[in-house]
Amino acid sequence: MEPVTTRGVRRTFEDHLRELQENVLRMGAAVEEMVARAVDALRHGDVAAGEKMEQLDNVVDRYNIEIENECLHLLALQQPMARDLRTIAATMKIIGDIERVGDYCVDVAKTAAKLAERPLFKPLVDIPRMGQLVQQMLREVLEGFVNRDLERIQRMIEADDAVDGLNRQLHDELVAQIEHDPSVARQAVWLILVARYLERMADHITNIGERVFYVETGNLRELHQ
Repeated sequence: MEPVTTRGVRRTFEDHLRELQENVLRMGAAVEEMVARAVDALRHGDVAAGEKMEQLDNVVDRYNIEIENECLHLLALQQPMARDLRTIAATMKIIGDIERVGDYCVDVAKTAAKLAERPLFKPLVDIPRMGQLVQQMLREVLEGFVNRDLERIQRMIEADDAVDGLNRQLHDELVAQIEHDPSVARQAVWLILVARYLERMADHITNIGERVFYVETGNLRELHQ
């Protein structure tokens, strides 16, 4: 029979690991809120959104530092092996990608302030849809990480394909609009940038999916198409 002390140490480690994953979920939820707020700022011409987004970004940055410190603590004191080691190593990569998604949200909010200077020349349809897909991707990938569910990673990949498709479609439409009416070029270029920011968010979330796949299989595989 396993000694009681060993069982106790293992239980404590598992508790710490569970807390680590819960903090990753909290960090992800904060960034998901940032994505929603960034797109809303664009839709409603919210000039003050940049300052609010900076405050949320500071929260995310604190999560990043705290979770990294937790990972280092577990590595130093527990000396995990196999899947547990992969989980901790992957977490340190995952939080970096989550943090970058938050940074892009700040960029979107800043661009929203510039676009608020005058009414948009076209209704926003594709960009809000891209924002919804990015939020969906983030939820799927982090739930897949915590619940060891690779089916969620597959759904995340499908959503990433949709984001890429919308980005290409919007880019082509806006370039055609500039050629037809050069007076809209300033706004159109900013919208192209916003779509690019959202596409990059999706890429970072796909990076997270690659780490989740690695945790579950031991293989680090490229998921970008």
